[in-house]
Amino acid sequence: MALYGIPVLILKEGTRRTVGRDAIRANIAAAKALAEVLKTSLGPRGLDKMLVDSFGDITVTNDGATIVKEMEVQHPAAKLLVEVAKAQDAEVGDGTTSAVVLAGTLLAKAEELLDQDIHPSIIIEGYTKALREALRILREIAVPVNIEDRDTLRKIVRTAIASKYVGGDIVSSKLSEMAIDAALTVSEKKPDETREFRVDDVKIEKKKGGNVLDTQLIYGIVIDKEVVHPGMPRRVENAKIALLDAALEVEKPEITAKINITSPDMIKAFLDEEAKILKEMVDKIAEVGANVVICQKGIDEVAQHFLAKKGILAVRRVKRSDLEKLERATGGKIVSSVRDLKPEDLGYAALVEERKIGNDKMVFIEGCKNPKAVTILVRGASDMVLDEIERSLKDALNVLRNVFKTPKICSGGGATELEIAMKLRDYAAKVGGKEQLAIEAFAAALEEIPMILASSTGKDPLEVLMKLRQLHGEGHIHAGINVITGEVVKNMIEENVIEPLLVKEAMIKTAVEAALAIMKIDDVIAASPAKKEKEKEKEKKEEEESFKPSSEF
Repeated sequence: MALYGIPVLILKEGTRRTVGRDAIRANIAAAKALAEVLKTSLGPRGLDKMLVDSFGDITVTNDGATIVKEMEVQHPAAKLLVEVAKAQDAEVGDGTTSAVVLAGTLLAKAEELLDQDIHPSIIIEGYTKALREALRILREIAVPVNIEDRDTLRKIVRTAIASKYVGGDIVSSKLSEMAIDAALTVSEKKPDETREFRVDDVKIEKKKGGNVLDTQLIYGIVIDKEVVHPGMPRRVENAKIALLDAALEVEKPEITAKINITSPDMIKAFLDEEAKILKEMVDKIAEVGANVVICQKGIDEVAQHFLAKKGILAVRRVKRSDLEKLERATGGKIVSSVRDLKPEDLGYAALVEERKIGNDKMVFIEGCKNPKAVTILVRGASDMVLDEIERSLKDALNVLRNVFKTPKICSGGGATELEIAMKLRDYAAKVGGKEQLAIEAFAAALEEIPMILASSTGKDPLEVLMKLRQLHGEGHIHAGINVITGEVVKNMIEENVIEPLLVKEAMIKTAVEAALAIMKIDDVIAASPAKKEKEKEKEKKEEEESFKPSSEF
């Protein structure tokens, strides 16, 4: 068809298509732009971003994962980097900013090689080889640690939250201690000297008001609910807790039913029967010895009355996740039917009490014998502060989980990245060919991390890089930049700037995978945006008008 000058259309009208090098360059430009946004947020001296969403809600943070989630990125290549940050956050919970910045820098270096007419496939192959070698070097220079040593855990946590809003003061120290206490309480030792720790077992409950220093760790669970009936006790010591995921209500029939009532006695009989069923439920709860009831579903007003008469404290409509945490904290068992409730299903807590926190009432279940779930109750003056403290605590808990899983650490302050870069250059010389250039570009991208840290302190990045290269060349493999003082030091581990091996591994892997995914794209076919309903209606009207027969002859 094309020979006869007839155009062949295979794409919808309005579809935009970018092909070949132009497509790669456009994607790289978008990824670089996103990395540039995050670059200034890296490290303890990193600056914050203020994000205003479409509803006018403000978020102020320097947490990489939060920034990319709130930014509402539109470009498809930049969206790939957003997915990288989310994956890094889900996997290890830290290192998101570093991952996006490294991915953007890898692409920037790849663009320089594309300008030298090196094929993307060769760059991809070189980057893949560099990744394998980088991970090998990383495991080689990682230092084993004793996870039972509280001092080591403290250093790891302080490094993780040093770059956050709360870092570097009394609050930071308090949060670190709380995170360590919580993690050691709920985690379980394994025979291979590691610990199994689920971050979900630590509940973070936020309540506006008070001071950040009022934040406390409760060895039990705090429920953001109040006691259902005014006649119930507000404090129960030596509590025996029934955990129910069944409603303390008369069940409604599944089918639609109608009842014809012919006399007032019949109404009374119905109500009496309902009350009898509810009383039997409450009697059963009291019979097994429960003096606290935590219910996932509703509690009928009549049942509330009977519970109050028995002196039982009850809370209703508790989230399923909270009920599961209560199960782990109190040693109780969630029961689906009151009829099946047995004394051995009850959980234990030294104290269950309703307390007023700020303007709200909350139920504290604490003093559990061997809690495998705990709560950190966060206080603060504003929602912004509360959210930032929650992010800091989550980072702290995640790095603890990572070091519990793999008890090895790496030095921070750009030391690890620089050591890998130095060794990759030696490796590149052995590989040779055009792939050597790609491996050297990979090494140069890694060196960008210490350079960004140096510029955030106000130092000359090139000068710092030269000093670090000299020290690493002399065999100081842990030499890095102390971002607080701005000085280059010989051993970052002695400076207490340390990170879990898992975080570094995940950061390099996810960054390289994202860079390779973007470099493999050589054709972008973007469909035309969907027309608004009004425009469609207008077009339809115009079409109808044009087909109307004319009244003029």
